[in-house]
Amino acid sequence: MPFLAAAVVIVGLLCLLDLLLTVGVIRRLREHTEQLGQLSAAGGDSGSLPIGAHVPQFEAGSIDGEPIGLDAADGTVVGFFSTTCEPCKQLLPEFIDYAANLPGGRSRVLAVVVGEDGDGAATAASLSSVAQVVVEHHSGTVATAFRTSTFPTLYVVAPDRQVMVSGHTMDVLRSPATAGAIG
Repeated sequence: MPFLAAAVVIVGLLCLLDLLLTVGVIRRLREHTEQLGQLSAAGGDSGSLPIGAHVPQFEAGSIDGEPIGLDAADGTVVGFFSTTCEPCKQLLPEFIDYAANLPGGRSRVLAVVVGEDGDGAATAASLSSVAQVVVEHHSGTVATAFRTSTFPTLYVVAPDRQVMVSGHTMDVLRSPATAGAIG
């Protein structure tokens, strides 16, 4: 009988310990959820530049052989697409349609296709009529300047190279705030 009482006490202590650990995990999850919410509200994440950040100077070559940087055009739209990203493939037709109807034409749109050598040719070709297109590796000049590692990522950048809009869906480009930023 003493053995049974000891077993019940041990099981009870183990259940209490499990309960304390569960409460601790729930508290940490709430903290992380709050931090992610604050990060999201700030307009950015670890895979892109947040709203208000300044894009550093960069130079790259387009698929047409033209040098690319951020022009002084107000509200330059920048889209990053990966060749291995299914959401990118789904977003691409909407982005092309949006860019085709953008005032100022392709000079106000920069599309960056990120992939391995030769992977981005078809994607780049589909974008070339509506955007200046750069094809590069994940650690390429433009992706590094924008600190972009998640795809797709969309930006609107002001003439002073400040990020005015940042996000991962076409909703960010269609919002009233974006319409004012593009002018």
